[in-house]
Amino acid sequence: MDTQSDGRESSLHDVTSAHEYWPSPPPWGWTADDLDRLPSDGPNGEPDFFKHVELIDGALVFRSPQRRFHERMICGLTNSLNALVPGHLAALTRMDVKLGHRMRPCPDVLVIDAAVADDDNRTCYKAGEVHLVVEVVSPESEERDRKTKPPRYAEAGIAHFWRVEENDGKPTVFVYELDPATKAYALTGIHHGRLTVPVPFPIDIDLDDLPR
Repeated sequence: MDTQSDGRESSLHDVTSAHEYWPSPPPWGWTADDLDRLPSDGPNGEPDFFKHVELIDGALVFRSPQRRFHERMICGLTNSLNALVPGHLAALTRMDVKLGHRMRPCPDVLVIDAAVADDDNRTCYKAGEVHLVVEVVSPESEERDRKTKPPRYAEAGIAHFWRVEENDGKPTVFVYELDPATKAYALTGIHHGRLTVPVPFPIDIDLDDLPR
């Protein structure tokens, strides 16, 4: 069976029936479109069970409660970016990016086309609509944010990726840019205290004094 046929077949399944297989995935596997059809409650009636979930290589990944550092970085970077973005772009927090049939991560911060940001019905964005993704590393997300997600973002053609790590209570930002020849990210800088880069638009952010 080809990939398109498999996608059409899986779309016919009522994802609530996947509960009977929990915690194993359903036989047809999870797809990116399933995230729009998941029930609000969990297999045993847990409220908002699927509220904070992303799809990584066909597996549902549940995000653990975030630390204050994580939340502060997300809010501070988003507010700072929105103060600097040109009119055709917008910075958002925690919206999904659909990278493929079984890949739908949820970056902590992303910069997208303003035209699609104005559509309040969207639940995810295409890679071609995304200019920058930012992942703030937590202890439980370290492997995903360092090793799993960046290659997928690069393969999808997203031009800019930042990884934010905590160092003695302060942020360090690792800045990457896509090499179009290799479809891989190249490290262009490691920023402490102040983040100043010319792309994807001129950015100058005081990392030690982010908006709260």
